[in-house]
Amino acid sequence: MTALPGSPAGTRVVSPALVGRSHELELLVSAVATPPGVAVVEGEAGIGKTRLIAELRGHPRLAGRRFAGGYCHPIREPFPLGPVLEAARSLREHLPPDRLSPVAGALQPLLPELADRLPPRPEPLGNRVAERHRVFRGLVELLESASPVTVVLEDLHWADEHTLDFLRYLLRDPPGSLSLVITFRSEEVDPAVRALPATATRAHVVLPPLDLHQTGQLAAAIVSTECVSDDFAAYLCERTGGLPFAIEEVMALLQERGVMALRGHRWPRRTLDELAVPTAVRDHVLERAGRLPAPARSMMEAVAVLQHPAPEDLIAAVSRRSPAELASGLSQAMEFGLLVDGSDGMGFRHALAAQAVYHDIPGPRRRELHNRAAAAVRERAPELLGQLAHHLRHAGRLDEWAATAERAADQADALGNYDEAGRLLEDILRHRAADPAVAGRVAVKLGWAAIEMVRIAQLPELLSQVLELDLPRPVRGELRYLLGALLDRTSLEPARMDRLLRHAIQDLDDRPDLRARAMVALAMRGSAPDSFARRKQLLDRALATLPAIGDPAFEVFLLGKVAGMLVDMGDQQWRELLDRIETQTGGEARHRYHANAYSSVGATASFVGHHQSAARLLKTALVGAGGCGNRRLEATVRTSLAVLDYCRGAWDGLAEEVAALPEELTDHPRCLQLVDAVAGGLALARGDLAASAGRLAPVADRMEASSFSVALAVATLVRVELARGDLGAALTATDRYLAGQGPDMLWPVSFRALPWLVEALTAAGSVAQARTVVFRHARGLRGIAAPLAPAALRHAQGFVAAADGAPDRAAGYFLAAALRYDRLHSRYEAAQAREHAARALVAAGQPERVAEPLAAALATYERLGARWDLARAARIARLHGVSVPARHRGGHRGYGTALSPREREVAELAATGRTNKEIAAELFLSAETVKKHLQAGMRKLGVQSRAALAHRLPHATEVAGVSSTPFGE
Repeated sequence: MTALPGSPAGTRVVSPALVGRSHELELLVSAVATPPGVAVVEGEAGIGKTRLIAELRGHPRLAGRRFAGGYCHPIREPFPLGPVLEAARSLREHLPPDRLSPVAGALQPLLPELADRLPPRPEPLGNRVAERHRVFRGLVELLESASPVTVVLEDLHWADEHTLDFLRYLLRDPPGSLSLVITFRSEEVDPAVRALPATATRAHVVLPPLDLHQTGQLAAAIVSTECVSDDFAAYLCERTGGLPFAIEEVMALLQERGVMALRGHRWPRRTLDELAVPTAVRDHVLERAGRLPAPARSMMEAVAVLQHPAPEDLIAAVSRRSPAELASGLSQAMEFGLLVDGSDGMGFRHALAAQAVYHDIPGPRRRELHNRAAAAVRERAPELLGQLAHHLRHAGRLDEWAATAERAADQADALGNYDEAGRLLEDILRHRAADPAVAGRVAVKLGWAAIEMVRIAQLPELLSQVLELDLPRPVRGELRYLLGALLDRTSLEPARMDRLLRHAIQDLDDRPDLRARAMVALAMRGSAPDSFARRKQLLDRALATLPAIGDPAFEVFLLGKVAGMLVDMGDQQWRELLDRIETQTGGEARHRYHANAYSSVGATASFVGHHQSAARLLKTALVGAGGCGNRRLEATVRTSLAVLDYCRGAWDGLAEEVAALPEELTDHPRCLQLVDAVAGGLALARGDLAASAGRLAPVADRMEASSFSVALAVATLVRVELARGDLGAALTATDRYLAGQGPDMLWPVSFRALPWLVEALTAAGSVAQARTVVFRHARGLRGIAAPLAPAALRHAQGFVAAADGAPDRAAGYFLAAALRYDRLHSRYEAAQAREHAARALVAAGQPERVAEPLAAALATYERLGARWDLARAARIARLHGVSVPARHRGGHRGYGTALSPREREVAELAATGRTNKEIAAELFLSAETVKKHLQAGMRKLGVQSRAALAHRLPHATEVAGVSSTPFGE
């Protein structure tokens, strides 16, 4: 039996050889050896992630690379970046003197151990977001200066939000010599961690349990024999589930019991019987722990209570043992393979072992140990509020725990770590907030944190319970507003949300900022304002509060909300408010309120056809959201960008982007509805009618007249049902949507569905109703600012004209619609209108005019990968001698060795010196998607660097797809 490579001799029983992981190790080595890249190792606790990393570090192919490691711990602190800073500290001896730029001086307060290697600390910027961005830049520069380096961050399922934010920043444009390896437990990891590497991943290793054969190999390797019997291997595999950690623990236990005798290659029956012990690792760990002398057991219990590797003085304070007992006890625990001495201090070699020991400590003693830990942690600097709160709670000092946890939440909130703040505040509210004054205060803090959190499913019910208490009027009003805002976000109980907002306005006489928020929310979602004029009155009242508020950032936020609502209503005043926003912000989003404002206006602008403005605004919003580290807002903006790309026919990579978004949009159903509407449209274009209907039907059922997602879903669902030949289903969806519009308010987003509603009505012979619908929309078009509306109206008029038996006039309407779609870069709709024009020209007896519009439609369908539309239009083309693009069968359209249009676009920008992050902002893609396109383009061009692109691109004239610009672009 041997120890883990790099561990003190005798610290644990392990196999001297890596068993069942050679393929996974080779994947990791290849990824690390060819930076930049990300390698992901995931698996359950005890599956062998740490052992695999140890083998990676010692692999001969990586002899020239440096490794810097950091670990996340289960008790998270509001202080951010712990594992990253731990990795940075280990590079001290590899930092070249006087080579770091002044920006690295921002790391001085975070890395005092490197003070003599870092430049002086720069002057404060006075802006928390800018300060954090400077820290991120400094960390990237420090890591790059120690190149070639591989950063290993383990146990990211316990990572804090700031660590994740830094990794997002790093991976948008990683240094060329840097490799990153991350590990996490599959069953505990947050979707945000899974989303980190995205397409930057070079290797993704999911470690499975060992099978029967591998279990036997591992057992044999541990005892240095050629093999074990099949019976023994099967028994061992059954009892341990193939978990390497459990297998090693069983073998260690058998060794300590003296039952490791081997006869030939078979284990005697006595040995198998000895394995009739509880299979849980807990039992194996506790039996070994029970053999320790009392001082060593107390050390081990102290470490278990502390829950993470700890320095010896902290262990001494908790165990209350003398220095001699401390040294002896820790040594014995190490000899028994229970504790290991790491860079952060003494800790269990595995979390399973720590949990086993912790839960075996009797309750009264465990509480006493937590009391001691609380006292010891309180004396340390900086103050570790997260750990202190944890120990106070488990010591039974609940009042002190609640106060400390609230302080920790305040600290986390001030640092922008809203999810951690929300977790702490929710705990307090559920377990220690009987006093209405405390409950109201904590609930309000939780409500504000929840506004910025990603996951809030259980919080509306919890805040509702607090509202039942006897609260002061201002607190009640603020809480009503916050609960109403959360119900709006989750699309739960719209009628109740309406009531909450109205009552909040009445309660908030002394809070003009919250009154303004509530009035805007009521205008946006409320049911009672039954006309645009009444909604506009609410918006005007909200704007009138701004002088009393006197907060420039909030003013921008409110202007954004009002402007976005005016866009939705088709009111021209939105541009005046946008001018104010851009003037006050200088066209940049330096604050989360700024980013929110640009997002609000940009999203609604894309819905009604202001595509160029939307692109510019959402680009600014995305940069601002990323700079603020606001994951929720960033996911929202990326959703809006996906919608915009769909509307503009920028579909290259869109399916992948849409597939990745839902994990980031938990508890945000409005955004999920947008994603479903886009995904349903893409599925129909591929010809997957069942998948399309499955995504669209739940969205269409909501029947909100003001909702873009509903309009888009209904439009596409009607097309699906018509394609299936189910005219009844198409009419049902059409009638329900028209009935939900109301008599006095025609929302501009409804024009998105108009052509397809009219097509369904005319197909059913309801031409008079179709004409009425078109007339109503034509009348509603007067005086509204909605660029898509004129194009959609012409498109719908074409269907009516065709139903009236005037195909020549119909063709004119369809071609006029196509030209208007062209101006908006609505490529898909333009192609559809041209296809309809071609059909009308055939019906009008003018087949000689079919070629031009039909060829343009075919070219656009081909470029978009709209196989279903392409096949349909191709049938007409073949009948009339129009050239049809070569048919592509199955999967995404392949480009072979030629650059796709998006790959060329990315490569050309990269050749100008832009970073991946800058390209992502310009093209409205994620940085990971940009990296994927750039790597593919460089591979096809046979170049290894961005600099070489500039020389190679002029000669790479071949671009896949249509060589000339498609008609209408």
